[in-house]
Amino acid sequence: MSNVELAERVGLSPSPCLTRVRALENDGVIDRYVALVNPEAVGLSVSVFIQVTLERQVERALETFQARMHALPEVMECYLMTGDSDYLIRILVRTNADVERFIVQKLSTIDGVANIKSSFALKQVKYKTELSAD
Repeated sequence: MSNVELAERVGLSPSPCLTRVRALENDGVIDRYVALVNPEAVGLSVSVFIQVTLERQVERALETFQARMHALPEVMECYLMTGDSDYLIRILVRTNADVERFIVQKLSTIDGVANIKSSFALKQVKYKTELSAD
């Protein structure tokens, strides 16, 4: 939405509205602007959640794993977890064969990975990117 549209929506004139938006950007409240692409429209219809357990949860192993996650384009999300596994990642790929290649050729070759469990998403029930104001 344009600054003029935003200003009208929040009841400000455009100049003060833009000043507030720039302040939110500078303070890190607004992190970035993105276009949300429909994955299926570009052939990425297989979404898989993968739990990864490391041999040891020491700083060097965590840093190594996290660096590899940043470098892998299939990885859409990666979380350091509590509970049964150390990490939960979500990958988005074209086919089941791509999942197998990712696990065998990429994920399992990372030093320190001890266990991998995957779960295929059958249907996305809810997905949102906006934060609620409540």
